[in-house]
Amino acid sequence: MSRSTRVLIAGALLVLTSNVVAQSYPVRAVRVVVPYPAGGGADFVARIYAKSLSDSLGQQFVVDNRGGANGNVGSELAAKSPPDGYTVLVTASTNLTINPGLYRKMPFDVQRALAPISILATQPTILIVHPTLPVATVKELVALAKTRPGQLNFGSAGPGSSGHLAAELFKMVAGVNLVHIPYKGTGPATADLLGGQIPLMFNNLPPSLPLVKAGKLRALAVTGETRSPAAPQLPTMAEAGFPGVVMTLWNAMLAPAGTSADILGKLHSEIIKAAKSPEVRDRLSAEGTEAMTTTAAELGEMMKSETTRWASVIKAANIALE
Repeated sequence: MSRSTRVLIAGALLVLTSNVVAQSYPVRAVRVVVPYPAGGGADFVARIYAKSLSDSLGQQFVVDNRGGANGNVGSELAAKSPPDGYTVLVTASTNLTINPGLYRKMPFDVQRALAPISILATQPTILIVHPTLPVATVKELVALAKTRPGQLNFGSAGPGSSGHLAAELFKMVAGVNLVHIPYKGTGPATADLLGGQIPLMFNNLPPSLPLVKAGKLRALAVTGETRSPAAPQLPTMAEAGFPGVVMTLWNAMLAPAGTSADILGKLHSEIIKAAKSPEVRDRLSAEGTEAMTTTAAELGEMMKSETTRWASVIKAANIALE
């Protein structure tokens, strides 16, 4: 048997073996690393999809919360796990697109260490103010801020958080001078906003809507490209007169680089099915989040383009973390 024939046979066997593995996958539990504490947005989305994948594939998809460093700790753990399909990552767009420009030294290369599978869900941030602030629209807020430069504070979950970056982008586009007050999490920031210690903040939509509906906070706009189905009465920032202020948060599933294309494809197919199911869509929608899917290539391109976009905002705002 010639060497070329042996090579062809070996290649055919490799393809056959890969297909067999993908067809039988998974044969044991799959770990779903969420690089944030339980109870947050990424955790909520991960658990909904984990249940759906468990049901459709016949093996448990078990959520493993590994918080720390704005998602870097858990994401590094997932990225450096064996690329066998039994560890996947469900994380937030901020982890994938803001952290690379925010941290002076990243513990892993987001673009090279992770294989994109699909976006799972999307939501905008929301601009909310304390009811005592005498503004009812974004333009009124900008007008007030320009008469009181450096006197209006905004809170966030911490330096480099989505709320912080959304506000910095707003400052640049609107030409206003607002002062950042960082907190150790969204909860403490929201508590001070409710108490009137700070007058405004950009926050995630799901936890904010109940407070708005209860009259405890006033919402001015959302930062998505279109209105949110969960709050259709709220204008986008573009409709409010500030088209450059767009921040759409999304959650995505990825795997360690080197994971077989057949396994990635199988996971992608199941995610598409899950996202179309009324159970998944309704559970997400009830919390102000929309089911959304992409191809792996589309997710990869979004990661690249948004990393570049947010790096410019981070540089202009002079933000850096160790």
